[in-house]
Amino acid sequence: MTKPLILVDPLPRTLDLICTPATRQRLNGLGRLVVHESGPMPDALIDQHLPEVELLVGQTTMTTERLRRARKLRAIINVETNFIDNIDYDYCFSHGIHVLTPGSAFADAVAESALGMAIDLARGITRADRDMRAGREAYGLEGNVGAYSLIGTTVGLIGFGDLARSLHRLIQPFNCTIKVYDPWVPDYVLQKHGCAPASLHDVLSTSQVIFVFAGVTSENHGFLGHKELSLIRKDASFLLMSRAAVVDFPVFMEFVRAGRFRAATDVFPVEPVAKDDPVRNIEGLLLSAHRTGGMPSALFDIGDQMVADAELILKGLPPVVCRKAQRETVARFRSKPVTIT
Repeated sequence: MTKPLILVDPLPRTLDLICTPATRQRLNGLGRLVVHESGPMPDALIDQHLPEVELLVGQTTMTTERLRRARKLRAIINVETNFIDNIDYDYCFSHGIHVLTPGSAFADAVAESALGMAIDLARGITRADRDMRAGREAYGLEGNVGAYSLIGTTVGLIGFGDLARSLHRLIQPFNCTIKVYDPWVPDYVLQKHGCAPASLHDVLSTSQVIFVFAGVTSENHGFLGHKELSLIRKDASFLLMSRAAVVDFPVFMEFVRAGRFRAATDVFPVEPVAKDDPVRNIEGLLLSAHRTGGMPSALFDIGDQMVADAELILKGLPPVVCRKAQRETVARFRSKPVTIT
C-alpha cells in the first residue's frame, strides 16, 4: 500500500525547532514526506504534489484552485500557530478538510512569565535591583513604598483562551478573586472555572492586576483606548501579554509615562523594536522582547501536537489536540503571523 503524501512547508519554523528526535521519527513514519525548509515552498513543488497530498504542514497559501486540485487532502496544520487569511476556509469546511494549529503550545510558558512579571510589578523587584546597583536602595518597609502582595488581591483577565486558562491554573494558590471579560466565552464556562464574569468596565476599574490575553479580531482592534485605560486604578498593574494591536499603543505608553498605573508588555506594534524607540525609556514599564512563549519546550510542543493529530487524521479519526478553525470565527482573526527577518 502506498503511504500517504505529506507536504511539510513549516516556515518560519523548522522541523528541528519543533520536533524532538522521537517526534520527528513518528512524523517520518506517517508517510512520504516532502520537506522544504529553506524559505517558502516553491509554487512548482506545491503544484507538483497537490493531486496526491493528504496532509499539509505549514502556512502555505491554499487558494480555491489549489484546494480543488488537492482532492486527497485531509488536513492543513499551521505550525506557525495562527489562522491567517491565505486559505479558502469555506471550501475546507464544506469539503471536510481540517484546518488546525497547535496554538496552545505557548500557553504555559506565557502564563508562567506573566505571573512572574505581575509579581515583579507588585513587589518592585526589578526596580529595587536597579536602585541597589545605583546605590540608592531603601531597606525594609521604606523599600516597599507602593508595593503590594498578589495574595488575596483582585485579578482581572481580558480574554479567557488558552493563555488565560494556563495563568488561571498557576494563580490558584494566591487565593485571588478573578474577574473575566470575554464576549466569546459564556458565563457558564467562566463560573465552572471559579471566575466571576464581568464587564470590561468592571475588570478595568476594580482589578489590582489586569492581564490582557485577548487575541486580535476584526471587532476588538485597538479596543483598549483612552476611555478604557482611564478606568484603571493608579495602584494597579496592567500586563499586555497577547497582541499589541488590542490596545491604542501610543495612548497606553502615554498613560504609563504619566504614572497613571504600572505596566508590563511582551508585545509591540512593530517588532523588532527600534533601538531609539521611546518605549525603552519609560519609567514604570517592565519590558520583554516578545520572548515569554519562545521556550524550547513550547516549540517542541508544537511538533508533539501536530504529530498527535496527524496520526489520528491519517487513521480516519478526528483531531483532538490542535485548535480547529471555526466557521463562525476564523474570518475575524487579525493576529500578525510570525516572520523571520
